[in-house]
Amino acid sequence: MKAQILSQLATLHDNPAPLRLVDLPDPTPGPGEVLLRVLACGVCHTELDEIEGRTPPALPMILGHQVVGQVIGLGAGAGRFPLGQRVGVAWIFSACGHCPACLAGDENLCPDFRATGRDAPGGYAELMAVPEAFAYPIPDIFSDVEAAPLLCAGAVGYRSLRLANLADGRPLGLTGFGGSGHQVLLLARQLYPRSPVYVFARSPETRAFALELGAAWAGDTGDTPPQPPAAIIDTTPAWKPVVEALRVLAPGGRLVINAIGKEEGDKAELLRLDYPRHLWLEKEIKSVANVARRDVAEFLALAAQTAIKPEVEVYPFAAANRALFELKTQRVRGAKVLRISHEGGPGPVVGNPPAEARTGGWKPTG
Repeated sequence: MKAQILSQLATLHDNPAPLRLVDLPDPTPGPGEVLLRVLACGVCHTELDEIEGRTPPALPMILGHQVVGQVIGLGAGAGRFPLGQRVGVAWIFSACGHCPACLAGDENLCPDFRATGRDAPGGYAELMAVPEAFAYPIPDIFSDVEAAPLLCAGAVGYRSLRLANLADGRPLGLTGFGGSGHQVLLLARQLYPRSPVYVFARSPETRAFALELGAAWAGDTGDTPPQPPAAIIDTTPAWKPVVEALRVLAPGGRLVINAIGKEEGDKAELLRLDYPRHLWLEKEIKSVANVARRDVAEFLALAAQTAIKPEVEVYPFAAANRALFELKTQRVRGAKVLRISHEGGPGPVVGNPPAEARTGGWKPTG
């Protein structure tokens, strides 16, 4: 199979093409796993965090965790999905299943949480294998490229909105408006129809896009919205939007930070945090850690029910580096998606393959 491989960490401004397109042995599904022919894979800011070392993967690694694929093979004991079924794979690749977090349905907090494309090979490849318990049927309403961003940007946005504890009619703020933010806006308009949504974004084009999708107001990062938001969801890689969000947050409001890490370059912004101005009057800060399976399953069902479809920019598989560089340099409208396979890709596997190593002749060595 062909795959895009990350072999070493890099800064995209210094190395705008950190991935190499290579040929690798086809993976074989292990016990309880399904083999997928990858149809599409979303490009997420978390891939930038991996490449630049904020959440470093085992190396070498196949990135990608917003995967839409067709089941073409079954490992021993697998039977949840028939051959030919279209399924999705999200950031959560597996969890232990027996710790207190897992038993409570919060596998995202499991100490043995494994991430797709970081701890196990992901979807920047023609084929991948995944535990069938961590795959999700894709509703027919979505095309392959529409479904891909729902699996992470949408699902973690859904979790963020739940954690925001918003009451209908209270204003919601969004800092950053990329793959996740624009889906949160679409979702909030369905779940909280009386709540105005205020979007903070640096780019005039991004602000115009937010207004197109129904934002009540859009301004720059340091601007002041018409009303103090009761909740703000931050999806940016920087500290400045966090400080500015706390400044405009309503008393008793909650800032939900949906990011794996913040970039180091603007750490001085955090030092501007002033207690009376930013944290007084019982303002809260809550982080979002990964997603649990229920987030993905519930959001897919909700998105299908309400016909929420993300705006997508589609790239050929060979252009993965270009998609990542454009994401890094803020050339974003909606979500970016790689189209991996077309008709005529690898055919379905007949029967139950032997329970061999999931990655066949290749696996991360880190």
